[in-house]
Amino acid sequence: MTTPILFVTGGLGFIGSNFIHRYLQKNPTHQVINIDNHGFAANPKNLEGLDRCETFNCDILNQSSVMTIFSTFEPYAVVHFAAESHVDRSIRSPNPFLISNVLGTGALLQVANDYWSFCKDTKKHLGFVFIHISTDEVYGSLKPGQNKFTETSRYKPNSPYAASKAGSDHIARAYYHTYGFPIITTHCSNNYGPRQHPEKFIPTVIRSVLEGKKIPVYGTGQNIRDWIFVDDHNDAIMEIIKLGIPGKVYNIGANEELSNYQLACLICREMKVNPDTEIEFVKDRPGHDFRYAIDSHKIRTELDWYPKIPFEQGIQTTIKWYKNEHTRNNTVSGK
Repeated sequence: MTTPILFVTGGLGFIGSNFIHRYLQKNPTHQVINIDNHGFAANPKNLEGLDRCETFNCDILNQSSVMTIFSTFEPYAVVHFAAESHVDRSIRSPNPFLISNVLGTGALLQVANDYWSFCKDTKKHLGFVFIHISTDEVYGSLKPGQNKFTETSRYKPNSPYAASKAGSDHIARAYYHTYGFPIITTHCSNNYGPRQHPEKFIPTVIRSVLEGKKIPVYGTGQNIRDWIFVDDHNDAIMEIIKLGIPGKVYNIGANEELSNYQLACLICREMKVNPDTEIEFVKDRPGHDFRYAIDSHKIRTELDWYPKIPFEQGIQTTIKWYKNEHTRNNTVSGK
């Protein structure tokens, strides 16, 4: 019997590496081929010692190399995580985001579409599907009390990162409508959990406490994010691979809205420090979106997916992981 092979792009990053761990745990006879260019947020340690996973150091813009990998391993599906995803960095330097997220996705889709044509001609992997991982940030910013983002919300990206992801979403949609390419796009709320890059907010808060430094919080800390534990997000992706309908869009969220200040205080209390003395408000970043919130009614009703990890449990797991990393390496840094 042929071993089912799943392709993942960007699997050395936060969500991608957690997905690979989760996927192989739940699919003990499967194999993962990971394509990653070892960029800014990549951490090879995230997949260190993992069986049934092979990583190729390859940029998705390199179409000839990517096509060789496709033709060699013949995957039954692709999950496309690879992206530049740090908003602050996109503000300082937008070009890498346009190149990776827009041109990179376009190049990957061209190769994947050619591979899908081969599958149809040879009657192999006729259920092939391509999962394009996007973000809730393409929808822009919500006001207090405003209805949550749905799959039909208008695109209003406000940062170079969000705009580049919106561009990649439009390319993905065009491939479905022009070629019939079996693609599904997902938009998820803010992820948290182990293996996240240290520049992100939750690792920054935890690291600051561990190192005895002030916790930097933008502005007045009132900006609101909707949080989901990374395993819940990845379980949703696995359900979409199995049951999702090509051409559709699925929003993924856990209804856990917290302001940045509330979140920092919660972590401080979990780590037994006083938020009043540890939090330091710093100059806000340009164009800082006020609120994100996801309505995940569609995926809950159509695919019967629900988040299973309460926020209190998830954040305790996350803090414990970073504490262990700090003890082992005297750092919570990916690099």
